[in-house]
Amino acid sequence: MPKLLQPKLLVVLLTLCSTTVFSAQDPDLRVQLSHDKATAEVLHKNKKVTIQRNQDSRNQVNPTYAKTSRNCPPFCIQPATIAPHVDTIAELELIDYLERMAQGDKSILVIDSRTPDWVKKGTIPGSVNIPWTKLSMDQGANPIEVADILERQFGAQEIDGLWDFSNVKTLALFCNGIWCGQSPTNIRALIKLGYPPEKLKWYRGGLQNWENLGLTVVK
Repeated sequence: MPKLLQPKLLVVLLTLCSTTVFSAQDPDLRVQLSHDKATAEVLHKNKKVTIQRNQDSRNQVNPTYAKTSRNCPPFCIQPATIAPHVDTIAELELIDYLERMAQGDKSILVIDSRTPDWVKKGTIPGSVNIPWTKLSMDQGANPIEVADILERQFGAQEIDGLWDFSNVKTLALFCNGIWCGQSPTNIRALIKLGYPPEKLKWYRGGLQNWENLGLTVVK
């Protein structure tokens, strides 16, 4: 049978474990992003923004995202997977992308797929607004404007009338929440154009989940 740890050794090990856990925390923040991450520094329109959670334990969700029931269609519950090979991500993965962008990674773009009237109410720091109406030609998007977005913002190249997506950015798209079809519309439109699905990430929770967690929003 294995030998039992001596009491003194056990105390030392427990102390080390406790130190490891609490050293990653910020004593001034009681509500952190995760057990080992207090805040995240990102850039929004070239200005530094700190993403953190609301510290008021009495804070309640923004009334805009408190409604539980909307007419379906069009506001139907979205599936967990929007398309084959498109990863569905959550808050910490999205924050990681935003931090990498702030640190100079030009291969990533986080996209708010909502219309400007929604964006004015608040958006995720570091995101760029490309409304679903601007990418989907099925929804009346201008083909010239779509081509401009693909080339200028996403890094695609048009060669002899065909699109080369070999060096395009990884796009992380979101909208209002799991009942919102705006980012799914953008994702499906991009796949239809030939955008590689493995370069598309979907933050399914959107602003509703973001606000539910008390995370930083910018207007």
